[in-house]
Amino acid sequence: MSLLAPIKATFAGVVLAVNTLVGFSLMMPLALLKLVLPLRAVRSVADVLLNGIAENWISINNGWIELVGQRGWEIRGAEGFKRQGWYLVSSNHQSWVDILVLQKVFNRRIPLLKFFIKHELIFVPVIGLAWWALDFPFMRRKGGASARQDLEAARKACEKFRVVPTSVISFLEGTRFTPGKQAQQKSPYQHLLKPKTGGIAMALETLGDKLETLVDVTIVYPDGVPTFTDLLSGRVRNVIVTVRQVHIPENLHVAEDGTDPQYRQRLQSWINGLWDAKDAELSALRKGR
Repeated sequence: MSLLAPIKATFAGVVLAVNTLVGFSLMMPLALLKLVLPLRAVRSVADVLLNGIAENWISINNGWIELVGQRGWEIRGAEGFKRQGWYLVSSNHQSWVDILVLQKVFNRRIPLLKFFIKHELIFVPVIGLAWWALDFPFMRRKGGASARQDLEAARKACEKFRVVPTSVISFLEGTRFTPGKQAQQKSPYQHLLKPKTGGIAMALETLGDKLETLVDVTIVYPDGVPTFTDLLSGRVRNVIVTVRQVHIPENLHVAEDGTDPQYRQRLQSWINGLWDAKDAELSALRKGR
């Protein structure tokens, strides 16, 4: 197996690189068309085509993940979704591998996942511009004036998501979980960092009339948190993913327009309850393996 790992990683890396370059080449003309002609009719057509290219990119990635060694992935509850709907998705966050796991679970089950991601990632070669073309919200997460810019970026992105069915995903912890970060922020949770509500609040503000369901996802790596190299090498053998649909309370569908000072408090309280349940679920899943 040790000799096969570099061969698998090389194969997967080449497929990923070619797949990304081809997808990027197909996306850029459509993205530039949206930029030059910012009309709703143009956006409606371009977004459908861009999302289709992205879904094909994910399908090919799913193919090499299976070929290099996906074996013991256990996915529970990923049924009963609509392709023509709007979903708010939340997950715990431990590794870059989480993103490919989520894409594998949900590709073509729900509309394309759109992530709130760090602003610095726009400078990642090729893929950063692809995220821009797909209208992913880029967040600075530095507080102060940057926080206001983040909220405005999230608002603009979510308004664009009204044009075609979209799944908005937010890693509520804001960053990947590590024991060091957990200790630094004195998290009350055993397996999670404290949840933040900024991105999810903005999604509810601009899409609240369309979002009825929160897709609550829990990811467990029984063999330890993997790296992206582990995934390329076929070493991510065991993954548990649980999915449940949670009704969003009616009092959280109301737009946060600044006139309801208790809105954020209600939202934080609801999220904290979900986080309590997720922390308990993570403990149970890890003990059961």
